[in-house]
Amino acid sequence: MLCACLGRSQQVKEKPPADYPKLQDITASTGIHFEHLSSPEQRYIVESMSGGVVLFDYDGDGWLDIYFTNAPSVSMALAGKKAKGALYHNNHDGTFTDVTDKAGVGYPCWAMGAAVADVTNDGRPDLLVSCFGGVVLYHNNGDGTFTDVTTKSRLSKDSGWATGVAFGDYDGDGFPDLFVPHYVDLNLNDLPLFGSAKTCQYHEIAVQCGPRGLKGSSDSLYHNNGDGTFTEVAAQAGVEDHKRYFGLGAVWTDFDNDGKLDLFVANDGEPNYLYRNEGEGHFEETASDAGVAFSEDGVEQANMGLAVGDYENKGRMSIAISHFSDEYMALYRNDGGMNFTDVSHSAGVAHATEPYVGWGDAFLDLNNSGWLDLILVNGHVYPQVDNAKLGIHYREPKLVFLNAHNGTFREATAAVGDSLTIPQVGRGLAVGDLFNRGALDVVVENLTGGPQVLSSKPDPSHHWISVELEGAPRNRLALNARVRVTANGQTQIGEVRSGGSYLSQNDLRLHFGLGTAKSIETLEVLWPGGTTQVFHNVAGDRFYKLKQGGELSPVTFAAKR
Repeated sequence: MLCACLGRSQQVKEKPPADYPKLQDITASTGIHFEHLSSPEQRYIVESMSGGVVLFDYDGDGWLDIYFTNAPSVSMALAGKKAKGALYHNNHDGTFTDVTDKAGVGYPCWAMGAAVADVTNDGRPDLLVSCFGGVVLYHNNGDGTFTDVTTKSRLSKDSGWATGVAFGDYDGDGFPDLFVPHYVDLNLNDLPLFGSAKTCQYHEIAVQCGPRGLKGSSDSLYHNNGDGTFTEVAAQAGVEDHKRYFGLGAVWTDFDNDGKLDLFVANDGEPNYLYRNEGEGHFEETASDAGVAFSEDGVEQANMGLAVGDYENKGRMSIAISHFSDEYMALYRNDGGMNFTDVSHSAGVAHATEPYVGWGDAFLDLNNSGWLDLILVNGHVYPQVDNAKLGIHYREPKLVFLNAHNGTFREATAAVGDSLTIPQVGRGLAVGDLFNRGALDVVVENLTGGPQVLSSKPDPSHHWISVELEGAPRNRLALNARVRVTANGQTQIGEVRSGGSYLSQNDLRLHFGLGTAKSIETLEVLWPGGTTQVFHNVAGDRFYKLKQGGELSPVTFAAKR
């Protein structure tokens, strides 16, 4: 979350889409009553960074449930007090019920974020929580409860400040491996003094120290042994981060479409890492050569929230990264062959993001148009700015960029929803179809106060399709499987992923807007390992489920009345 002051280029002005989608705040009607704990003064960096949200169907009933992480203040932690996270069960009627105590996931640790994977391939999503002090792995028992298997899985050896964790099967053995980026090497019994050094000042205001001026930590890669245990292999794989950068987020995807999972790591205020998978369990770091290590001016940026998507519908995964104020959201267009271009200014996403501190972000099709839009939540880290008369505020609005279908975006936040302009201290963000209605919802966890649930209202004349994949016999959650959909001559691609955004987890189902197309000409599923399944003339406006090697089957969901 470091600041690098850059010059502003003129924003490209494009004609907005004729019909805007809407995002409506429905939090009050959901029955969700959760508040992330927060220290009023935020005197220490560890108090500013938590707030991940997970959307996953933990009980297999076909409806998305929600998990929020929580964290104490330093004074609470030193007094032995804990902060309680929350798991909310979807009631199928637009409301949720708090089932945290029954599930046994309330007090994992000083929690930062979380990600989902089926660690043992038993067909149920397990929950991995990243912590200030390591990670906690909850095994899904299949009866609405979870068991802490951190020690049993040999993950208790991880003791660093873990942040944006992500699972991905990088060696193709059918079992999800775990990458853990680590942030600052911080000791609660030896904390830097508030405002005590130049790196503890912001515009000459005394603030919390870090991350600059503090020590970083190396990252970890845990290979899944296939028996419920993991082995740390970062050094032999070439992803150990010997420079000890401040890792905040990670994502697994095949950037160069060569059939092998690559790894992108967002480092706060330092160059990013892009690890190209060379096979045989080894990676080559290529971020600088690929064009994603720095901004277009060669400057290190804050690199906080991390979104990946094919916003141009060209079959290549591009990267959007949120940053600190006086910087800009970086949009790295994937040009193929492991080459990227920073198109933030020319694509129209830079200018509007420069005043704010950005966190959770996502590519999503708000209007079911067949083109990915971009959403971003903001919120400062220093409450002291409110009294400094700098024109900067602790609470900040969200931002929505609508896809103009020509490689550019138009900022349309106020037009999409008045609630988006309400200033909050945003952190995590996750996207999914909470109520199985064929439209996406956005769940935001704020550092202070309650979360926000936003329901999209796309153009009613637009069609859609949702696909849930199940790998077989392994990789049961189908992580990093891709679906390619062609309708009206236009092709989109989506991918099942663990982790992403900022400390968060999106719906594992793949949602595609189809615009005016009522059916899909071709639906291709590209399974990890090279197997492909192809289906033709698939009807739109339906949910489908596909088990690897089987038939594409429609699914219906009965809501409570």
